[in-house]
Amino acid sequence: MYNLNSFARAVSAAAACLVLCLATWRAEAAEARYDLVITHGRIVDGTGSPWYSADVGIRAGRIAAIGNLSPAVGAPTLDAHGLVVTPGFIDMLGQSELSILVEPRLPSKIFQGITTEITGEGNSVAPLNDAIVQADQKVYEHYGLTADWRTLRQYFARLEKQRIGINFATYVGATSVRRMVLGDADRQPSAAQLAQMKALVDEGMRAGAVGLSSALEYAPAPYASTEELIALAREAAKFGGVYATHMRSEGDGIMAALEEAVRIGREAAIPVEIWHLKTAGKRNWGHMPQVVAKINAACRRDGHQCEHLCLHRLVQRPVRLRATLGSRWWQRPIDYAPQGSGAARPHPQGADQRYRCVGQRMG
Repeated sequence: MYNLNSFARAVSAAAACLVLCLATWRAEAAEARYDLVITHGRIVDGTGSPWYSADVGIRAGRIAAIGNLSPAVGAPTLDAHGLVVTPGFIDMLGQSELSILVEPRLPSKIFQGITTEITGEGNSVAPLNDAIVQADQKVYEHYGLTADWRTLRQYFARLEKQRIGINFATYVGATSVRRMVLGDADRQPSAAQLAQMKALVDEGMRAGAVGLSSALEYAPAPYASTEELIALAREAAKFGGVYATHMRSEGDGIMAALEEAVRIGREAAIPVEIWHLKTAGKRNWGHMPQVVAKINAACRRDGHQCEHLCLHRLVQRPVRLRATLGSRWWQRPIDYAPQGSGAARPHPQGADQRYRCVGQRMG
């Protein structure tokens, strides 16, 4: 039998505690100082959850809190009623490595809502040597640039010195590494030359590259064997990197190309991203279901179920797929207040520090 008096006292105490907690929260929220509060927006946070209504508090150029920030007084507000508030988009395959040296603000990206770009499709902005610079001189002349860097570390230093308008990252290009050691010739590396190539990948990863990339339809990249790519990918894997590939074929040979990408991911123990997955050529139209089925089979073979199917793929070790847009290698899950909760929680700041992400430096 319940003691009604005890129950009433417990309810009264809980109510008093709730009132005290709400009063404390309102006092803390009122004391919080934000440079800007974005109000009444529909937040799409990139985690895959449905949109929710909340305010966003900005302090010192960073998100400081998400939730009901109405008690915060004195802060300038921006009414986003009827609009979507969302994190900046990530361009997973950009090509602004040289144009960012010409126009550091990259307005063509910012005006599209892109705040992070990852570049380096097979050919990366570094490593370089004099022979490569000479061979590509027309490209540098087109941009009016002098290639005064030779390593990724030197290139990043130039970006930091000039300052840039978005977050920026790059792969180490397998093509660039091959050209450094073998030039543009169709030949296989000796053991000593392969060691040099591996050392260049190691150097690039230590400088802050996000992984190794290949573009295997464009010479001299097709001259590389699968074993060569596995050896280089293993170097990137040591630093938690990704292997991103424009495969050897997107047409008649796509199934064999998929097998190669899966093999590299498995044997190098590295996540694999397949760029612009498609079935090219009229006779291959309609083959995408078979392509998707092959990717799913690779996932199941390694004991993992595919999470998403998208035009961009990310195979997460061991051979597990994830859509690349909003990849959590780049954006940690947001700690937010569910609709109606009234709680404002701290927002995590910064990218995963395993990767060098130069940006937001225009001031």
